Amino acid sequence: MSKFTVVYDACVLYPAPLRDALLRLALTDLFKAHWTDRIHDEWIAALVRQGIHQREKLEQVRALMDAHVRDALVTGYEPLIDTLDLPDPDDRHVLAAAIRCNADAIVSFNLKDFPADALAPYGIDVLHPDDFICCQIDMAPAVCCEALRQQRLALRNPAFSVSDFLATLQKQQLPQAVSRLRAFEQFL
Repeated sequence: MSKFTVVYDACVLYPAPLRDALLRLALTDLFKAHWTDRIHDEWIAALVRQGIHQREKLEQVRALMDAHVRDALVTGYEPLIDTLDLPDPDDRHVLAAAIRCNADAIVSFNLKDFPADALAPYGIDVLHPDDFICCQIDMAPAVCCEALRQQRLALRNPAFSVSDFLATLQKQQLPQAVSRLRAFEQFL
């Protein structure tokens, strides 16, 4: 049986709380998550440019992501890049990776960078992370709540209350997901 398959764009991986949520959800096996070394390079570079993150620590996160999300790393997509047309040529590698791994969607904040007419020939959609997470919650609320509860419980310095955790997710541009999660607060 095939699973819904997505490629995470770099922009959804550099906010740590969102990256953690998306990775924990990927570990539930509700869907198959993918990325590339180039996507890794982009999110890591964005954090290093902020000047508060050490590349070595981020490389450890990269290694953990690759080790724990089975078969997530897409390779062999590079020959497709120059054949694709997107508003921002620097985003073509994301679409190429999505094509290569037969993704159903790209999860990105940059919806305008992946217009429907450019993705339609490949049967790929673009989803805002809020919409994507909402779909996962709607499909399997107990599984999602447990994954997100584990994320909250891992935040120990300081510990996060459910309200604090939902406020953190709200800051990640996830208003719909937070609204849905409020109905399940006792499970978070």
